[in-house]
Amino acid sequence: MRLKLPHPLVLLLGGVAVAVLLTWVLPAGQFERRVDDATGRSVVIPDTYARVDPTPVGLMPGLLAVPRGIVEGADVILIILFVGGAFAMLERTGALARLVGALVGHSPHPWLVVVLVSVVFATLGALENMHEEIIALVPVLLVLSRGLGFGPLTALAMSLGAAVVAAAFGPTNPFQTGIALQFAELPPMSQPALRFSLLVAAVSVWVGWTLVMSAKDERVAGESAIAAEPVQRRDFVLLALVLLPFVPYVIGVLRHEWGFNELPALFLVAAFAIGLVSGQTPSDSAASFIKGMEGMLGAALFVGVARGISVALADGQVLDTILHGLATPLTQVPGVTAAVLMVPMQALLHIPVPTMSGQAVLTMPVVAPLADLLGFSRDASVIAFQTGAGLCDMLTPTNGALLAMILSAKITYGRWLRFALPGALLVAIVGLIGIVLAG
Repeated sequence: MRLKLPHPLVLLLGGVAVAVLLTWVLPAGQFERRVDDATGRSVVIPDTYARVDPTPVGLMPGLLAVPRGIVEGADVILIILFVGGAFAMLERTGALARLVGALVGHSPHPWLVVVLVSVVFATLGALENMHEEIIALVPVLLVLSRGLGFGPLTALAMSLGAAVVAAAFGPTNPFQTGIALQFAELPPMSQPALRFSLLVAAVSVWVGWTLVMSAKDERVAGESAIAAEPVQRRDFVLLALVLLPFVPYVIGVLRHEWGFNELPALFLVAAFAIGLVSGQTPSDSAASFIKGMEGMLGAALFVGVARGISVALADGQVLDTILHGLATPLTQVPGVTAAVLMVPMQALLHIPVPTMSGQAVLTMPVVAPLADLLGFSRDASVIAFQTGAGLCDMLTPTNGALLAMILSAKITYGRWLRFALPGALLVAIVGLIGIVLAG
């Protein structure tokens, strides 16, 4: 009998409950911190961990961790709602279905479409850490995958999987590599030849895995193919409008230190532009935009509840204890072996800390000096972070966006894990090779 996991919301609420329980079991402790002048973030000071008076989280504070997590995740939640609302508006015009139908109908090689779509998402992942935005695209990706003769696993693999792999190894990704290099006190483009080589190799391995497994991910019997409707000229304009916000956003991320808030602002404009071009009045566009957001509410809620886990651990002052407990044994292991062991350490830590930038700020000030002590390069410690934490973005059950995409694809977490875990392990070999080369 196959184990059936509970609903994603129940799973995440269980994670919050476990986090609260850990505050009663683990000893409280903290690193000293300083404010980084460049980013304004509070950064851990290495070798300052000390026990503090316990502050276990009680019943009411534990319940409050959920709404507080939603508040802390407001920027990401807005991305999900606004991007999702805009894409839902586009979908209701019928433009997406017609364009996807045309793409499938004119492609004699379905595998080529899978490769091209994977490369597009990999590019966006490497440039701007694309992740939560994919939630809004899952319905059309399912239609595309079904039209190619494949199932939901392929739809997620060529979007979510490709984006996560490229985001993990993308040298220009400011939310992962960029911030990790900064807090490891390395230049922004440290060892560029190695990093770009790792990116190409990692994405190639994942795309190859997707193609091999897509042959087994056949369309469910009884599902209909895409209806062949003629494409209208306006369809291309509407598609351009919904994709256009990514252009200034990527430029802003790379050149002007944009964060999460700029993207929903751009999609707010795009939503009303879609309404105007499709013949709606401003009032009708507003109503359609809000209606489109309704389908994203569950996904947004998952992200907020997931943040509640780290809120509870921080309140109980055990998050630093977990980091200290994972990092301390590495001091007993020589050289590059310790760097390799940083990969599972970062992977485990990504369960209670499901945000990449937050984990980089928490861990890199600790593990980078540890690299100096053990005689391997700080670049190796950054690659270990990218491999362990980065790839876990498509595996960890505390990632609310991941659970939202799985739910939207109508598959179970266990089914996705059986597909994605072997592929992620293959990609991790690329990271391990990078650690050795950088060490």
